Amino acid sequence: MVVDQETLETWTDELALFYNSQVGPFFKRSEAQERGLAYVKGLLSETKRKNGWQLAETSGDQTPDGMQRVLTGSQWDVDGVRDAIRTWVKDSYGHRDGVLIIDETGFIKKGNQSAGVQRQYSGTAGRIENSQVGVFLAYSNGADYTLIDRELYLPKDWAGDQARRKAAYIPETVSFSTKGELAMQMVKRTLAAKMPFQWVTADSIYGDDGKIRQLLENEQRFYVLAVARTHKTWYGIEQQTVEALTTTAPATDWQRLSCGTGAKGERIYDWLLLPLPRETPVENTFAALLVRRNCVDAEQTYYLTFAPIGTPLQILVQIAGSRWKIEECFELAKQEVGLADYEVRRYEAWYRHITLALLALAFLSIVRHHLALEERPKKRPGRPAHVRTAYRARTKAAHRSPLLGRSPTP
Repeated sequence: MVVDQETLETWTDELALFYNSQVGPFFKRSEAQERGLAYVKGLLSETKRKNGWQLAETSGDQTPDGMQRVLTGSQWDVDGVRDAIRTWVKDSYGHRDGVLIIDETGFIKKGNQSAGVQRQYSGTAGRIENSQVGVFLAYSNGADYTLIDRELYLPKDWAGDQARRKAAYIPETVSFSTKGELAMQMVKRTLAAKMPFQWVTADSIYGDDGKIRQLLENEQRFYVLAVARTHKTWYGIEQQTVEALTTTAPATDWQRLSCGTGAKGERIYDWLLLPLPRETPVENTFAALLVRRNCVDAEQTYYLTFAPIGTPLQILVQIAGSRWKIEECFELAKQEVGLADYEVRRYEAWYRHITLALLALAFLSIVRHHLALEERPKKRPGRPAHVRTAYRARTKAAHRSPLLGRSPTP
């Protein structure tokens, strides 16, 4: 979807209006507030690498000191900004049938001094690498989606090393938490903020965590959560692995369905739904095992589900397939708004950069939402005509994010 320069300018004004009214109050000083907005605009610029030097050049600064102060020196409430982003998404395209998606991504780093960095598995690289790992929460209403929350995973070795903690400015209040516990913190914040959603999906790191499933059931939220093939669940009077439960299913119980459109077209698999005979804490709901089988190599993926009675299989399949949207968010955020381009060691600095990147990504998703509805922001008194003309001349050759589309290269 191509956006002309005048439209992009209008939406950029909308970003400034939101930032100054909803984000700005979380900055203690006006200078830091202005630097924060410049930082976000730099993340949205066409600059390929969004580190301190590049963002400074985009802003017209001679040195990166001002941009670095946004991350390490200025006083501002990073969690307050996070909450403002969530509210912006909620007000823009929140829906009662929304889906929360939990996943993690790795940030490949050199050295061993950046908060939480060590040799650990990185899904980004698909292997063990020297990296930091962030656990993220995405929100989707079906058509629109973006990241709304984040937590840095602090390994046990880091949590117990006082010297490294001090060097990375890790607060004393921060202790070791599993990735599942970090995910629960974000889900609880989303519930407390009354973000509208009905479903949660995630991979087996989080699906295997019984506390997450219990939380969602108690809150009357439904889920389709992947689990390991060795995960055991009650079936009758004994526990069996989910892999073993599927071996006796008749071939006629499998259905071939699409779980959504991917880069290569419809993602079609064979699916099996096996109800689990257990009581649920909510009336008119059921628990079941959902199995996805690859049509080519017959590899199987297993999901525990909790849903309203009468939910069609196709809906459960679509929820399971929606997990790709957070992968899309990671890709876009790293390519377009510099999610992984930070060069900081401090614990809080990681949160600050990541949060401002989430703000930039949310802005793009909100613009895309309004453009899909053929909506435009309200006209506001602003720049004189000669200033608008000069702005369009300066930005004529600008490239825009794939979320908005790209104009042809000159």
